[in-house]
Amino acid sequence: MSVPLLRVEGLRKSFGGVAALRDGRFELAPGSVHALCGGNGAGKSTFLSILMGIHKRDGGTIWRGGKEVEFSSPAEALASGIAIIEQELSPVPFMTVAENIYLGREPSGRFGGIDFRAMNKSAQKLLDDLGFAIRANQTMQTLSVAQMQLVEIAKALSHDAEVIFMDEPTSAIGEREAQQLFAAIGKLKSQGRGIVYVSHRLSEIFQIADSYTVFRDGAYVESGKLADTDRPSLIRMIVGRDLAEEYIKTNAPTDRIGLEVEGLASPGRITDISFSVRKGEIFGIYGLMGSGRTEIFECLFGLDPKAQGQIRIEGAPVSVTSPSAAMAQGVALVTEDRKQTGLNLSDSVRSNIALASLPEMSPSLVMRRRQEAEASRAIIERFGIKAARDTMPVSGLSGGNQQKVVLGKWFLRNPRLLLLDEPTRGVDVGAKREIYRIICEFAESGGTVVMISSEIDEVLGMSDRIMVMRSGHSAGILNRGEATAQSLVHLST
Repeated sequence: MSVPLLRVEGLRKSFGGVAALRDGRFELAPGSVHALCGGNGAGKSTFLSILMGIHKRDGGTIWRGGKEVEFSSPAEALASGIAIIEQELSPVPFMTVAENIYLGREPSGRFGGIDFRAMNKSAQKLLDDLGFAIRANQTMQTLSVAQMQLVEIAKALSHDAEVIFMDEPTSAIGEREAQQLFAAIGKLKSQGRGIVYVSHRLSEIFQIADSYTVFRDGAYVESGKLADTDRPSLIRMIVGRDLAEEYIKTNAPTDRIGLEVEGLASPGRITDISFSVRKGEIFGIYGLMGSGRTEIFECLFGLDPKAQGQIRIEGAPVSVTSPSAAMAQGVALVTEDRKQTGLNLSDSVRSNIALASLPEMSPSLVMRRRQEAEASRAIIERFGIKAARDTMPVSGLSGGNQQKVVLGKWFLRNPRLLLLDEPTRGVDVGAKREIYRIICEFAESGGTVVMISSEIDEVLGMSDRIMVMRSGHSAGILNRGEATAQSLVHLST
């Protein structure tokens, strides 16, 4: 048998006396994709951070190609042929794509300066080989979140590593880009490289992975071949119990109209978008990256100054020229990137919950601390947010609990219209189910929900109707009974 590319036994790590990883075990074979599964807080990120030399382990042993190793920095891990595609984006916004890809290892010219021509040429070839429609000379600040994620993928693959960790690599990209990534993974496998794939999207795991390892509560649970298990069994291992249903669907649309949109447009972005959503309905929007999905929400929430068209909420015409105007009309927007635009990571859980209600809680520019604390306690209890205390930094919460804080800050305002852009991005199956329950309860109470999702299973499982976007236009609206994965893909391409 061939020597494993990577083998780990008994890995341990604690922070401030709290065990983040109690027993990390793993083995990666050459030419394979191995899924590392587990819920938020299972210890996956700590495990990868130790292997990349970001954190020093408290115990355990790591073998790389049969030799025992310990990395004290990411540079040492890279030198050993291990690279990582991280979930959290870290672009340098004013630099170009090529400069970000080759940051710290730029090619030198004749007189010792950077050879920008060679760097741009090399970066462009890499992007073209991966099928990513991005120009190497674009600055990062001009890219969408999804395009930034593609650059991070290209950056990791540019290291020509033998072991590649992929931490939620498709969390911010669409179906087409995900398929391009999977094709690239297939090439890497054929070259004998090993991929450690971390994703909460189980459909992806079953599509591309050969084997799996499950962590739960900081410890190893089980490993095996994916061909020998199924989705319900894997979920049971991840959450430690059976889930009766992955998707909770308890709402029922009423006959009353909650939102009407006619001729919504933004020059160069979207054209002639018209649809209506009933109170109590979950209206899904599906489309590939760049199809115009998020642009619709930017128009509805007053983020696009060039927006045109008519908007009516519960029958009354409204003007949403700014986010504050949209909020005054009862509109709430959960953005696709909670870290960048949904939360203030350096502030507390309590402060983040109050973030959208500051005018009401500080009418005389002085915060009503008692009201803020009471509101925070109510939201934490209502949404089951797991936090040691509400004064702790929100950055210390798991992804699922952070997302519940984002939802909670909007529910504190009692909105009429809830706009959800990728509401379960980077959230484990257990937390997803809780978020689906929150969404359905809002709809059941008479609220109107519009939900964007790039996960076909999610948009099919939760939506009453689905509008498919393509190239800035609506390609059609499907009822729940007629929508299938095939019909969504057909309309979106």
